[in-house]
Amino acid sequence: MKAIVYEKYGPPEVLQLKEVEKPVPKDNEVLIRIYATSVTRADCTFRKGDRFDSRVVVTGLIRLRHPILGSVLAGEIESVGKDVKLFKEGDQVFGLTGMGFGAYAEYTCLSEEKMLAIKPANMTYEEAAAACDDPITALLFLRKGNIQSGQKVLINGASGAVGTAAVQLAKYFGAEVTGVCSTTNLELVTSLGADKVIDYTKEDFTKSGQAYEIIFDAVGKSSFSRCKSSLKQRGIYLTTNPGPSVFIQMLWTSMIGSKKVIWWPTGLMAKVGDLIFLKELIEAGKIKSVIDRRYPLEQIAEAHRYAETGHKKGSVVIAVEHNGKT
Repeated sequence: MKAIVYEKYGPPEVLQLKEVEKPVPKDNEVLIRIYATSVTRADCTFRKGDRFDSRVVVTGLIRLRHPILGSVLAGEIESVGKDVKLFKEGDQVFGLTGMGFGAYAEYTCLSEEKMLAIKPANMTYEEAAAACDDPITALLFLRKGNIQSGQKVLINGASGAVGTAAVQLAKYFGAEVTGVCSTTNLELVTSLGADKVIDYTKEDFTKSGQAYEIIFDAVGKSSFSRCKSSLKQRGIYLTTNPGPSVFIQMLWTSMIGSKKVIWWPTGLMAKVGDLIFLKELIEAGKIKSVIDRRYPLEQIAEAHRYAETGHKKGSVVIAVEHNGKT
């Protein structure tokens, strides 16, 4: 089968298309014919290998543990192991592969107990692939922030993959949502339901005089110290950036003051119930995927380069072709 393999850390060019052996499912696994995946922030981080902690814990300090990246998939179950009870051949599924990766390929095997669910009926494979990782990140952060109906919530980076999901989910939870993005993305964020949109190229939201119960920095480009004055008493600052200063602030604010800093390891905390919850919202028309660009598997290096520009709107999706079908 075709797969994207990397043998060393580095720029997007380390991702190479190769022929590898097609996997065989174990007794408790399903074999999935992948039709779509996406380029997540985690995929880029693990490919570069410039974070010591991720190399030690996940990908390998020197020798790569997982030569095929890709943590998101949508596809069809081709076969099942003899002990599988939850899925059957022909089921259309979407989900996350976890720390085993492997979605940058035509096929992969997953345990039936992993983050896998039947694909939303009203989505294409590409849309379903975009509905996994980042929307779950947004969902778990908002839940961790104890979002409530009627609260004022600001989403910084509202046009990104996490941000577009966060805007829609915050509206679903009944919040009054302010999205922060660039001029070119104002219309997009408004169309997702934001009550107010701030163009960061023209206005600094921290100087607007407005205060929020939750500020969710979905792109890791702000800071608690900068946003603190824009938080209400007992307000919560959520950030996707797990830097050293964030951990110090989390510890400090947990002991002193009413305003809190929260980062949450969503990749470790997500459950299959979260995926099913999103599927139900999608099928009810409450949230949708936002896809910026689509690339074939063969152009995944170019897709990574674009994703790392920091200017993508929603998700970058990879289509995996099988004899003319994607």
